[in-house]
Amino acid sequence: MKILNKAKIVREKMKELFVVEKPENQQEGKKDIKKIARDFWYGKPHEERRLGDLYVGDTGLYKHREWRGFVDTMYYFNMIWLYNYAHMVTDIMKYGGGPVKGVVNFSKGLMRYRWMGQTYLTVMHWFDRGLEGMRGPILRGSAWHYRGMVSETIRQFQEMFASDKKLHGGKESEQWKHNIAHNETVSGSIFYGFHDVLEDIPLEMITYFVTCHVNNHTVLNYIDAAQSIGLPADPCPMCQAEYGLFVLDDYPDFAPTMITSNEACDGSVATSVIQDWFLNRPLFAMPQPMRYDDPLVQEHCQREIEECWKFIEKQYGVPFNWEMYCKYAEEQNKLTAFEHEKWDVAANTPYYPINGVAQALYRIYYSQDGNRPIWHEIDAHVRKIMNKTVKNKIVTLPKTRHRVIAWSCAPLYYSSWCTWAYNCWGLNCVINMDSLMFDQFLRTDTYEHALEDLSWYNEKAPMRAMAVGGHEHILSLWDYMERFKCDMVVMYDQLQCKGMQGIHGVFEDEFRKRDIHAIWVPHALPDKRTVSRKEIRKIISDYMITVMREEPLDPTLLDFEDDSSW
Repeated sequence: MKILNKAKIVREKMKELFVVEKPENQQEGKKDIKKIARDFWYGKPHEERRLGDLYVGDTGLYKHREWRGFVDTMYYFNMIWLYNYAHMVTDIMKYGGGPVKGVVNFSKGLMRYRWMGQTYLTVMHWFDRGLEGMRGPILRGSAWHYRGMVSETIRQFQEMFASDKKLHGGKESEQWKHNIAHNETVSGSIFYGFHDVLEDIPLEMITYFVTCHVNNHTVLNYIDAAQSIGLPADPCPMCQAEYGLFVLDDYPDFAPTMITSNEACDGSVATSVIQDWFLNRPLFAMPQPMRYDDPLVQEHCQREIEECWKFIEKQYGVPFNWEMYCKYAEEQNKLTAFEHEKWDVAANTPYYPINGVAQALYRIYYSQDGNRPIWHEIDAHVRKIMNKTVKNKIVTLPKTRHRVIAWSCAPLYYSSWCTWAYNCWGLNCVINMDSLMFDQFLRTDTYEHALEDLSWYNEKAPMRAMAVGGHEHILSLWDYMERFKCDMVVMYDQLQCKGMQGIHGVFEDEFRKRDIHAIWVPHALPDKRTVSRKEIRKIISDYMITVMREEPLDPTLLDFEDDSSW
């Protein structure tokens, strides 16, 4: 039925394209027919797309997907829409314990957990928002990044569901006994030495972090639940959402232990305490320092990692496997090396086939999640696309007016703002601060070197390294602006982050002194009620009109309401 609907849309689009007013003379008629044929085959020029007309009323939802030209529309239908639906079903069966068990476990999880039904059934709209307006190589390269994140997300929630005591009558299965639960900001690299026997799954990555990117409504009830038991409303809403999961009992029970971190602030320490209360099982806290440059701090962090390994050995009776650690660390280094290749193309050419949102989300996901086969598969696809794009010198974002670097902690409910910014204003978000985290190779020549690098790697986690790691790190913005040849900054202003609020004035002074155009974008991480997506767009548009004196490329994207959409 959906395929028939797609065919109907194509027919309607062709009718729309071929309805032409009668020309005044034959020559004009020929020009009109040629333009119609060209628009059908290649898609309309950027300034004629009117992407805002695709939305239904004030919902921000599509009447139908955009016509990108015949080749790109067929690619989207076959290799993005149809391909991902087919592979999502395959992944559900593959990672859930077999075709029947996989579907059964998926169905149980869908009915039991609110975040599951609210988020992952709407996932193709996530693709639509992040890929809106994209054409050619950048459509293909970005889509592969989304595909990798979707596949790994399914693996994680299916493995949770397969061993979840709440879905299986309280039974502690063998799989449950061999799982390690941990905070999303405890990197998967910590567990490489146990991968031959144990499986690590970040508890909040799927239940919280990915959800607010896909559906901006999902975490609001968890924030409200955290405040309903008397916890203060002023700390980071990310921390509030994470312990709200426990207040509402909306987390899977899939492992006998929990390993936590302080993520990046004191608010997340409270998250660990509350998790400890609710889980009521062995828990190891592995806090990371804010100011991590001191050599004595480094020694302390290395000892903490070793204590974590001893905790795992004691709880599971499984020894740390040095050879296994080396194997996974060396494979992870291949991912890091390719990331540097991508950065080089992004910094020095206009031929980069990945848009800002796909690059940032993929980078933070795989580097936090740790080495997995899917990341190597995706990188192989993207490498082919990138090599071909560079070889043929295909300019992927030809309407670029400004090269933008996005700095500080991003609004999780609106990670696709940079797609809108390019389509509307020609703002090319070349790199994000979070994309630059975890920039560390892991040596395996000696145990001492391995431990030192692993400690550095985990201290370069999201938000920790630059946002609260000391002013010298957050002010590395200037070096990265020069490296990626950016002429404008979008400065995220996380309203409930005490650390970033304290350095606001320093940035203002530096922007003036350096004569840098900077747009301050206020937000509240996952809570879109504080500053809406529409307000963010208005702030950017007002700056482009009043300060930059520029006209929008697509005026239909200037003002629309999408508060009710995913």
